[in-house]
Amino acid sequence: MTPLDRSDPEGAIARAAKSFSNWGRWGEDDVLGTLNHLDEAKRREGAALVRRGVSFSLSQRFDMDGPQKGWRRRTNPVHTMLDTGTDAALGNQGFPHGIGGADDVIAMPLQCSTQWDGLGHIFDHGMAWNGRPAEKVVTSDGDLVTGIEHMASQVAGRGVLLDVGRAIGAGGLSGADDSRGTGGSVGAEGELPDGFAVTEEHLLATAGAQGVSVGRGDIVLVRTGQLARARREGWGDYAGGPAPGLSFTTAGWLHGSEIAAIATDTWGFEVRPNEFEHAFQPLHQVAIPHIGLLIGEMWDLDALAKDCAADGVYEFWLTAAPLPITGAVGSPVNPIAVK
Repeated sequence: MTPLDRSDPEGAIARAAKSFSNWGRWGEDDVLGTLNHLDEAKRREGAALVRRGVSFSLSQRFDMDGPQKGWRRRTNPVHTMLDTGTDAALGNQGFPHGIGGADDVIAMPLQCSTQWDGLGHIFDHGMAWNGRPAEKVVTSDGDLVTGIEHMASQVAGRGVLLDVGRAIGAGGLSGADDSRGTGGSVGAEGELPDGFAVTEEHLLATAGAQGVSVGRGDIVLVRTGQLARARREGWGDYAGGPAPGLSFTTAGWLHGSEIAAIATDTWGFEVRPNEFEHAFQPLHQVAIPHIGLLIGEMWDLDALAKDCAADGVYEFWLTAAPLPITGAVGSPVNPIAVK
C-alpha cells in the first residue's frame, strides 16, 4: 500500500475519486448508488440467516441525554408532550365518556443520533452523486433528486458485523497496530483508541478471524468500541472529536467489494483526526458523491457484538430503513438485526 502524502489531501481525493467513481454505472437517473448491489437474491440470502429469532436494536436512544454539543446547529432531540395524563385526569381534553389520551412531538436534526447519510449529504467541488451539480440537487427545498425517501424500501438484506475493536483488542490479529503512528495502543476490552485508522488489512483480517465473508450487496457494520467507551466515561467529544475509524486508504475496498452500505459506532465513520494535514472528512468526499455509498453513523453495535462473539455467527438479517422524509439528506433509523 502506497503511504499517504499527508500534506496533499486534494491530490489524494482527486485520485481516489477518479479511480473509484461509480458515476453512470446505473444510469444517469440513478438515485440509489451502491444500494443497487442489494438485489432480491441478496435479500433472500439475508432472510435465510434467521435461525434463533433473537433480535437486536442497533439504535442509540433519541433523547436530551445524547451526545450532541451543538456543532453546526446539531442538537439533541427535544421531546415535548402535547397532551398528558394530567390533562386527561383534569378533564381538560373535552372527550366524551371518560376517554383520554397523550400526544407528543419531537424536534431534532435528522443526524443527531443513529442515522444514515443520504447521497445528497456530501459534495466534491460542487458536484453531487452521479456527477450532478450540487446546486441543482439540494436547495432550500431539500434534496430534489436523491432525497432519502427513495431508499425507504431498499435497506434490508444480509448484515455482516466486523468487530474490529474486539478482534484487535483481543490480540488475535497480527500487525494490529495504530497505522497512523499516533502511538495509541489497542484496547484490551475490545475498544480501539481514538485516532486509530482501520485499514483494509484490518477489515479483511477481522473477517478472516470471524470466519465470515464480505461481498456484493452486504450491509457491513464496523464496531470500533468507541461508543462503549463513551457510555462508560461520558460523552465527551464523541460527537465530533477524535475517534477510531476507517482509513482513507479503504476507499478502494469500499468500491471494489461492492458492499451496499456500511455503518460504524462512531460519529464520523472515518478516523479522526483525519489522516491528512488541514483536512476534514476526506473519505466522505470520495465515498458519498463518487462511490455512491450509503453510510451509517452512531450505531449501537455492542449487544449484537457480544452475541456474535458468544455464538461465533457474524452474519444476520438486517433491516434499516430510513424514514421516507421527502428531500432529506439524512435520516434517523432504528436498525434491527435478527439472528
